[in-house]
Amino acid sequence: MTEWLLPDVRDGTHSRGVASSSPAQPIERHDSSVLRSVQHTFRLPAVSTSAAEARRRVLRQLVKWRTPTETCDNAQLIVSELVTNALRYTDSETLDCELHMLGPLLRVAVSSSGQGPASRQPSMAGEEDERGRGLLLVCTLAEGWGVRPADAGRGHTVWADLPLGGAGTR
Repeated sequence: MTEWLLPDVRDGTHSRGVASSSPAQPIERHDSSVLRSVQHTFRLPAVSTSAAEARRRVLRQLVKWRTPTETCDNAQLIVSELVTNALRYTDSETLDCELHMLGPLLRVAVSSSGQGPASRQPSMAGEEDERGRGLLLVCTLAEGWGVRPADAGRGHTVWADLPLGGAGTR
């Protein structure tokens, strides 16, 4: 499976080059025979209320898994950003969301089946722009993130890996 890695934002200015940090390994590369893995998936219609519904479902599941509060908060923010981007930039009719806990990481992923923009490069947000900082937030909160094409050849999945450490649980 091919994964697209975009340049790292941490060495650039503001949101120029927002991207996946290269040292992070996708969860698929970890030896799952050694680490306990749990997964939860759900599908949402591609409508304006789906970001809020995704946040509610993510929180409900992470509370069941007794996930630390900070990870719950960060996962809700990330799923909201990824769903919003999929709604804004693809013509998908549905979105698939996934939570995958594997060892010390929680992967949050949103898959779209619709066609997106021809260019996969993030745009730069100006100081006065009200949009364009979502992937900067994802990059800041996640240990790593990236984009991979869909297995069927149409659409893509954007994923972010969060550490499961943290103080309190919900």
